[in-house]
Amino acid sequence: MEQIVVASGNRAKLREIEQIFQGYEVVSMQEAGFCGDIEETGSTFEENALIKARAVCKALGRIALADDSGLCVEALGGAPGVYSARFCGRHGDDAANNALLLQKLAGLPAKQRTAYFESCVALVFPGGKELTAHGRAYGRILEAAEGEGGFGYDPVFYSSELNKSFGRAGAEEKNAVSHRAKALAALAEKLAEEQV
Repeated sequence: MEQIVVASGNRAKLREIEQIFQGYEVVSMQEAGFCGDIEETGSTFEENALIKARAVCKALGRIALADDSGLCVEALGGAPGVYSARFCGRHGDDAANNALLLQKLAGLPAKQRTAYFESCVALVFPGGKELTAHGRAYGRILEAAEGEGGFGYDPVFYSSELNKSFGRAGAEEKNAVSHRAKALAALAEKLAEEQV
């Protein structure tokens, strides 16, 4: 069975990828022996996904998959975008990121709080071939957090498809409509077409 090395150690992300890329052995970059830090210097989700996948593929000589994703709020000109994880100035402080986002949108009515999560996934092959695909989940930013589930901006993001916040959605519910699931499904289709 061919192996895909994922530029992540996130177990939930790996399970999601395994479900979509059946027929491949999906392993984390740490399991495959890659332990370095990869600096994400791109200005788009696609650039960052390719930076990560190329670094892992080059180091290990194996097929590598990476994703980059974030929240884009239309009233903020698409911010926080690629800076979603460090919107507040510190990397990965979900509470501070959410507080800053709610503060910036304070007083705006629901119809002006539209937003979407975007994901780009990249698959890089040792021979140099590269495939990318995108996915989006649309909704709006709530005035206060709802639910304890998920991570990141999930409690303040109201999904148009689920009619509830991602913070109130179960993992399977969210994964069925998530930006990453849509991007991975589109990538799996492209990969299948390549192999026909």
